[in-house]
Amino acid sequence: MSGNELNLFVKNENQQNLYDNAASFIESFKQRAADYDRKAMFPIENMNELKAKGMTTLTIPKKYGGNEISLYDFLLVQETLAQGDAATALSLGWHNGTMMQLRDTKKWPESIFEQVSHETVRNHLLINSAATEPATGSPARGGKPETTATKSSNSWVINGKKTFTSLAPMLDYIIVTATITDQDQIGEFLLPRNANGITFEETWDTMGMRATRSDDLILNEVTVDESALVSLKDPGHGTSPQGWLLHIPACYLGIAITARNDAVSFAKEYQPNSLNHPISEVPEVRRKIAEMDLELMKARHFMYHVAEIWDTSPELRSKLGGELAAVKTVCTNAAVKVVDLTMRLVGGQSLHRSKPFERYYRDVRAGLHNPPSDDLTFMALGNRAIDPKN
Repeated sequence: MSGNELNLFVKNENQQNLYDNAASFIESFKQRAADYDRKAMFPIENMNELKAKGMTTLTIPKKYGGNEISLYDFLLVQETLAQGDAATALSLGWHNGTMMQLRDTKKWPESIFEQVSHETVRNHLLINSAATEPATGSPARGGKPETTATKSSNSWVINGKKTFTSLAPMLDYIIVTATITDQDQIGEFLLPRNANGITFEETWDTMGMRATRSDDLILNEVTVDESALVSLKDPGHGTSPQGWLLHIPACYLGIAITARNDAVSFAKEYQPNSLNHPISEVPEVRRKIAEMDLELMKARHFMYHVAEIWDTSPELRSKLGGELAAVKTVCTNAAVKVVDLTMRLVGGQSLHRSKPFERYYRDVRAGLHNPPSDDLTFMALGNRAIDPKN
């Protein structure tokens, strides 16, 4: 979008630098995006470029060599990168978001978090959680993992299967949730990729976000040291507010922004022989563009406002569950609507794979299935309205 809109969200020099760094990747990422999508191939070249520019250390504490950016700044980066390639941005978001969550919750022993942080900075490692399973679905619904961890002397033996393991081809560390046998507890285990018994099954053949390579993780008698257990969760976990998950709507808004920009450029250039001017002069075309901009304005202001509350008022975070869920629902649905409008504006040409609109359309719909889903948002808001004490 134009500089005037952007400046409403870039408020200081640090944010301008973050935006400029992220924006420097847009054109090269856009050039590769169609090929990665067509081949369902993880964007290794993109990720290596991000590593080289320090983009994988943004949320790591400064004392461990990172940038320690805020949630607001994180969303600004995600929204911008997604304008180049959404699958790359979402993949990076899982890594940086995971490190942000660990930084803010302090749920790991500090010595382990320090070690992983230093390794990530020094060796450009990538980390993500593997929590979703075929039977339980997303952990946001509170299902108990069927993956098991059994204590054996001074080690753990882990068996199970995880789905939607984004970044699978390049992960260095995997955080796996597992039910601890003979206990009513769920553990988080930090596993190195090269642990014996870890394999990835290439199952990711989807309509959208094809380049995230969110393949299945197979855990077959994976034996690790007892220190691999880094935290415990109670059954029904996943219900506490998690600001870092706003990287998801930020990414899908990025898709909508680039789709809108491309549609405006198309409207300015395309002139059918039935007109003596480009279609940008047609009132209905301008109305559609205005509708796109209105959707983006509402969604972006809402998202960044809630992020600012999260950053500036830590004491309110435990009460922001409804707002965080609402941001995800509002923003992803707005992004879907904007991309649909671009398809209508461009017309039949938007269906051609030689243009990016059909990819935007496929990618943006994936946001509806990232957590939390709309039904969980509506249920949370409804419950809060009827019984605000719970």
